[in-house]
Amino acid sequence: MTEIRTETHPGFDGQPVAVHRMGAGRPVLLLHGLFSEANTNWIKFGHAAKLVDAGFEAIMPDFRAHGASAKPHDPAAYPPDVLVRDTFALVEELGLDDYDLVGFSLGSRTAARSVIAGLEPRRLVLSGMGLEGLAGWNRRSAFFLDAIARFDEVKHGDPAFMAVAFMKTQKVDRVAAKLLLESVGDTDPADLEKIAMPTLVLCGAQDRDNGDPVKLTEALPDAIHVEIPGTHMGSVTESMLGDELVRFLTA
Repeated sequence: MTEIRTETHPGFDGQPVAVHRMGAGRPVLLLHGLFSEANTNWIKFGHAAKLVDAGFEAIMPDFRAHGASAKPHDPAAYPPDVLVRDTFALVEELGLDDYDLVGFSLGSRTAARSVIAGLEPRRLVLSGMGLEGLAGWNRRSAFFLDAIARFDEVKHGDPAFMAVAFMKTQKVDRVAAKLLLESVGDTDPADLEKIAMPTLVLCGAQDRDNGDPVKLTEALPDAIHVEIPGTHMGSVTESMLGDELVRFLTA
């Protein structure tokens, strides 16, 4: 397996952000999903390795409040769109100018909002994402905030059971996670027109957790929709996810 190099870089406010890197080719910045981290989304199931084999360098931060990055409990560390601010800081810190940007779920939301705010990757991948997950985030956020609030009382059969089970597996810092969730902004559908670069909307066949990927594809100026097997979380384990990333980014 290609060596994984882990570095620490400052977030927008100096908070330490862990960044995992593989390969030495064209940079592709990969942003993971909520309650996850770089290893679970990109490394564990071989997606980063496929990108490396195709000639890319996979650059995979752990978001603040996740993985090996800082998990501050000070509300001041979570201003609006803090993950977008951290993404801009990382792009500047690493000197990225000709690169691709890939997100999954919360990572897709962050990637889309970063492009709307001015980032200019060559190509963009929004995986695990539909239109309502961007332009309707407040409803999705409320689901997770409720799961955190009822963490100790959620039982099997509760709609929040899988989210709570995943938080337990990931040993999520619930104080930091709550503050982070409250910082994520909703997206005006009209702003999607600013995402002008070629974009891949990549979603599991049984995944509608973040809304309709076809509607998202139609709302973007230059996008294609590709379906792979799996539910929202299941699609991350599918080898086709890595295959489709390589296919799109090498086209």
